[in-house]
Amino acid sequence: MKAMVLRAPGSVAGQRLVAEELQLPQPGPGELGLKVRACGVCRTDLHVVEGDLDPRKLPLVPGHEVVGTVEALGAGAAGFAVGDRVGIAWVRGTCGRCELCREGRTNLCPDARFTGWTDDGGYAERAVVPAAWAYPIPKVFSDDEAAPLLCAGIIGYRALRLSGVRPGERLGIYGFGGSAHLVIQIALRRGCEVFVSSLREEHRSLAREMGAAWVGGVNVAPPVALHGSILFAPAGDLVSPALRALRPGGTLALAGIHMSPIPELDYGRDLFRERVLRSVTANTREDGLELLREAAEIGIRPRTEPFPLAEANEALRRLKEGKVRGAAVLHP
Repeated sequence: MKAMVLRAPGSVAGQRLVAEELQLPQPGPGELGLKVRACGVCRTDLHVVEGDLDPRKLPLVPGHEVVGTVEALGAGAAGFAVGDRVGIAWVRGTCGRCELCREGRTNLCPDARFTGWTDDGGYAERAVVPAAWAYPIPKVFSDDEAAPLLCAGIIGYRALRLSGVRPGERLGIYGFGGSAHLVIQIALRRGCEVFVSSLREEHRSLAREMGAAWVGGVNVAPPVALHGSILFAPAGDLVSPALRALRPGGTLALAGIHMSPIPELDYGRDLFRERVLRSVTANTREDGLELLREAAEIGIRPRTEPFPLAEANEALRRLKEGKVRGAAVLHP
């Protein structure tokens, strides 16, 4: 099968991924074998390819927003049939035994497995996934629309919940890429006012187009205090101004898996009056199922830009440069 393979992390300014012919992966016990129909390009892929995240497997096929059709079932695989359309997300397995798993906090399992990091992902013509971590894709979504929901959508959904913003309240969003353009649709449907800060004018333009109540640059404070915010941009220097923009008791959720260093915070200015700073780590399976269900019910429409699989390097470069409007999706 054709695949785009990472053999050594480094800048995407070069041809970091190499097109190769690999042996077809075979589903093991409890696994599904998929023919890949589409794979989203996520910022986490960029962090994996450039080495911001320590390599867990090399060589590696990246990609964890995978939509495919079931072609084969391993022994004991249940819940799906040949021909079903399913999705593969970032988390693909947890131990089920540790204290955190027993508490239902599977996103924090220390022995979790991750698609496109610890295991090969979807920048390929075929992929495998444990059936217990495969997601049924609602029929209302095309392959391209479904792909970014599987990480950008899921992590944005969890971040929105952890921000504590309730229907009708004011939500701040810092950075307006693939995840943020999905979160704004959920928040607006819940009656929230959304205030967007973004570095790039093309992203600010998209936020205005999608219904943000206010849009500004990253160095411009929103005009009102916010009930809660999500920081999607991997920029630690935005943490302090984002905290200052909260009303007392507000929460700032940090949605990235990697972030540049956070400068020193001033307790009285940034955190006092019960402001909350919390990180968002991966997702539970329930997060994914809930997001897909709500997205289908309210008619979320991801905005995507297609690329052939062979142009994965170009898609990653455009993502890094902030030139993707919505989410990039690869086609094998």
